[in-house]
Amino acid sequence: MAGPGEGLRERAFSILDNFQIEIPSWGFANTGTRFGKFLQAAAASTIEEKFADAAMVRRLTGSTGTMALHVLWDLPHGLADVEKVRLLEREHSIRAGSINPNLFQSQEYKFGSLCNPSSEIRRRAIEHVIDSIAIAKELGSRDISVWVADGSNYPGTQSMRRRIGWLEEALREAHSHLTGDQRLLMEYKPFEPAFYHTDIADWGMALHLARAAGPQAKVLVDTGHHYQGQNIEQIVAWLIHLEMLGGFHFNDRRYADDDLTLGSIDPYQVFRIFHEIHQASDERAKLDVAFMIDQSHNLKGKIEAMVQTVLSAQELWLKAALVDREQLAVLQTACDLVGAEELFRDAFWQDVRPLLAEWRRARDLPVDPLKTLRESGYVERIATERASNSSGGGSYA
Repeated sequence: MAGPGEGLRERAFSILDNFQIEIPSWGFANTGTRFGKFLQAAAASTIEEKFADAAMVRRLTGSTGTMALHVLWDLPHGLADVEKVRLLEREHSIRAGSINPNLFQSQEYKFGSLCNPSSEIRRRAIEHVIDSIAIAKELGSRDISVWVADGSNYPGTQSMRRRIGWLEEALREAHSHLTGDQRLLMEYKPFEPAFYHTDIADWGMALHLARAAGPQAKVLVDTGHHYQGQNIEQIVAWLIHLEMLGGFHFNDRRYADDDLTLGSIDPYQVFRIFHEIHQASDERAKLDVAFMIDQSHNLKGKIEAMVQTVLSAQELWLKAALVDREQLAVLQTACDLVGAEELFRDAFWQDVRPLLAEWRRARDLPVDPLKTLRESGYVERIATERASNSSGGGSYA
């Protein structure tokens, strides 16, 4: 008969086997801020290089089977680029993940995309979303992640109510093109690039628009897209309760949408969010939640930062899974505040790295992925190969 240690090991292995998190193609490319960018010799500037880097991350971590693609950066010729992506999927054993329309970079979007006062520009933006849905269909990608950067910078310069109507119309039309199990994931952000009002500024607006779009639309939570001090796990709990949580863009931040590596600033927040997911799963809530990373590694090495992020996600996911939720419920019902909090905190402080090392060893993965990456010489090799091609392409800023 297996002892309690063996039972914990088997449970941890099962939890880690089933954990998958999607990595973004743009996380391998040169990115920056509105002040500019620092180019890295090893940064990917082509879709081929992004797939190669994604495959390396998967070999090191075991949890990243899909890569999110941005249409403008990764499929600039639209449907004509699908066959190239299919070949890369087969070559690298990485599948195309969520498809992301680009509704913020074109010069004609200066005053908005789906909310632009010009009906012609709105039409072109809608067609781009529809084209993105078609690309997703051809690639077998379920999720189309929609972030609308539209808004205004000065009071009185735009009609906020008219723009709500334009958004509803656009999203209903886009939703009508979804097929099978495809989903439209509505992302929100309180400010930036708009600074007076943003058309989809919070989860309530995203929730309304998802419901207005149709039954295959859900809300996407980006952890960096909130005001300071906002209780993100409460938002998550509400969206789970309403059966409207579609996915996450994970990153970390100190001030705003900083896109820092997951858990670098507030790992306890990620743990709390993961706890809500686990709790809902334990209670057999209706859940179908996509985990995705959305980060720009401006200073850290691209691949090291991605590996570090996945390792942090694995660790925090396992910690949250090991909360004794039955006992926690007893303590909560009894209003034993200190007892409940200490049980919760104990799970967070638990060192699960030995369990992770055992799991990696059992799955023929590197026990120390970052060390293995450094010793492999991969980053140095690609830096030499790509140095002459280093550019700002394939990303934002």
